[in-house]
Amino acid sequence: MAAPVATPSVGGAASDDTWESTVELNPAPILDIASGARRARLLFAAADVGVFGALAEAPATAEEVRARLGLHPAGVGDLLAGLEALGLVERRDGRYHNGPAAGRYLVPGRPEFLGGFLDFLDHTLHPAWDGLATSLRSGEPANVQAGAGDPYAPVHADPTSRTAFFDAMDVLNAPIGAALAELDWSGFEHVVDVGGARGNIAVHLVKAHPHLRVTVFDLPDVRPAFEAHVVDNDRVTFAGGDFFTDPLPAADAVLFGHVLHNWPVQRRRFLAQAAFRAVRPGGAAFVYDPMLDPDRPQLPNVLASLNMLVWSAGGAEYTFADAATWFTDAGFATVSHAPLVATTSLLTARKE
Repeated sequence: MAAPVATPSVGGAASDDTWESTVELNPAPILDIASGARRARLLFAAADVGVFGALAEAPATAEEVRARLGLHPAGVGDLLAGLEALGLVERRDGRYHNGPAAGRYLVPGRPEFLGGFLDFLDHTLHPAWDGLATSLRSGEPANVQAGAGDPYAPVHADPTSRTAFFDAMDVLNAPIGAALAELDWSGFEHVVDVGGARGNIAVHLVKAHPHLRVTVFDLPDVRPAFEAHVVDNDRVTFAGGDFFTDPLPAADAVLFGHVLHNWPVQRRRFLAQAAFRAVRPGGAAFVYDPMLDPDRPQLPNVLASLNMLVWSAGGAEYTFADAATWFTDAGFATVSHAPLVATTSLLTARKE
């Protein structure tokens, strides 16, 4: 069978709307993309009204779910049918059960509950995306609060929300912690994890490498969360400070995890210089972020970069080549990079 032939219109090179093709087209892929917002809203609403917690107590019919949660009859059947179509719940003998992923990640109180991150998406990040077109025209964040500085300030403002957010981040960053722990840390004794929150990455490192000490450097008001999370481990300590106004603690290595992409280039350069001052001779700075590959764009990384456009004060994802310039200009002798996990890359800058 001959391959489909696309024939340009008369007059030279064809634009997208002048090609005639024997390949059958339909709008389904476009509509599938456009429906993504509604799928997310379905998940957020189900979590908000307590569907997954209710089903964790016992499988239930649609009417039993409605009664347990005090919902109006209108919509409950569609809500559960939608969750079933998404693979989040399963129906057996007329009763709904949590699917494996929902049972693990969406039931409040369970160790890997992601509710704090879902709340952040629903109430902070996704509303900022409502202004994407405006941000594309202006270059300014749609999230007005972010314009003043730290985009995470609203999360940190409420202790309950912050704890739930940290819980979810620890779950999501666990693969990164495991991957970092597999690296060769034999040339280092003391690591500073800049913006290391309550120390989850630090704990991964010291458990895998008994010779290591890790200092978590973060804002002073994070200390209570750190002390509640890191218990009976004297090789992981906390130092309070603001990395734009306070010097980083001296160490053999400095780690920036999901930090640089929050800030504009001038501040990234500042942090590269701060790392150079903090790192002892022969030491290194490490950076992990969802870096951009202009030759092979990865959708999660591009979306992460647009997150920063609408939500942060000048943040964005960046290429390794750009980051290498910041660290070599700061004085590091060599800079390299490699994949770390999924869409996250690791940059290594070594000091002579």
